[in-house]
Amino acid sequence: MMTPATAVGTQPPADLSMNETPYPPLPGIRRVVEDAAATLQRYPDRTSSALVAALSARLGVGPEAILVGPGSAGLCQHLVQSLGPRPDVVHPALSFEGYPLIIGNAGARPVPVPMDGYDHDLPAMADAVTERTRCVLLCNPNNPTGTALRRDDVEAFLDRVPADVPVIVDEAYREFVTDPRSPDGMDLYRAYDNVCVLRTFSKAYGLAALRVGYAVVPPRLTRAAALTGAVFFPGALAQAAAVASLTPEVGGELTRRCTELVAARAGLVGALRGLGLTVAPSEANFVWLPLGERAVPFAERAREAGILVMALPGAGVRITVGTPEVNERLCAFVRAALADGL
Repeated sequence: MMTPATAVGTQPPADLSMNETPYPPLPGIRRVVEDAAATLQRYPDRTSSALVAALSARLGVGPEAILVGPGSAGLCQHLVQSLGPRPDVVHPALSFEGYPLIIGNAGARPVPVPMDGYDHDLPAMADAVTERTRCVLLCNPNNPTGTALRRDDVEAFLDRVPADVPVIVDEAYREFVTDPRSPDGMDLYRAYDNVCVLRTFSKAYGLAALRVGYAVVPPRLTRAAALTGAVFFPGALAQAAAVASLTPEVGGELTRRCTELVAARAGLVGALRGLGLTVAPSEANFVWLPLGERAVPFAERAREAGILVMALPGAGVRITVGTPEVNERLCAFVRAALADGL
């Protein structure tokens, strides 16, 4: 399990451990949330009708295919739990640390498939699918390595998976992808009758505190998945903020911010490689350093320097792209740590 280094001392740490956006909420979104707070005594719309309608229009699918819930991770839990009774869930072995917990909470058995370097080993994952398989999880871009799947590889994989085995494509970091070879999950959804797509407002949209995301699911699966979720969730503030986030005005600012972050990501990758570190290619808002046994010492030294990162013992360190000032601070720390022989 990945664990972030914890802060020491009195100086507030630079937290690069949680893949949060470095940008503050947009003023328009803040105003929407403030206005919605005036009705805190009211229950939220239990069907999230305005948000479902906005997503339906944006994505070009019927409302019967859309689920909303507590972020992509929460919706992943709802889907895996609802897709029983087959016991096995196939997933990549170096991926989102929540997958084994989600699978276990659903009463299923994880079937981890080792990665092929930084990437999903899709042929091996297809080989792991049996008559016992409840569903398959893909993470694109992958957390923590940041790499993106390629369209031809995913389509070849989907062609091998039986039609009665759902494939859940987790696209929490979709907005940061620039590689044209990486497929859009919605295209896969339209081409394959067993594909489910997970997305969130937590990352690029900056609504992590409100816990709101959505899934696009074959309509035959939506009712069972909806029944596993909590009633009156997402809350009213989350629904209002998510609807506002889908407006053209916010869309333009979102595009600008994502473009800015992608440029910062490229700069950070270049700087770290220039210092002599191996950095995986990233299509997300974080970078992966495959440090092996040096991962935990690196994270501990970073914590002492007031920088929190996420370490996977024996494998590597995941670092969120921060503001220019924080990225420079990180590089200064790395330069000093390497000079000291870390």
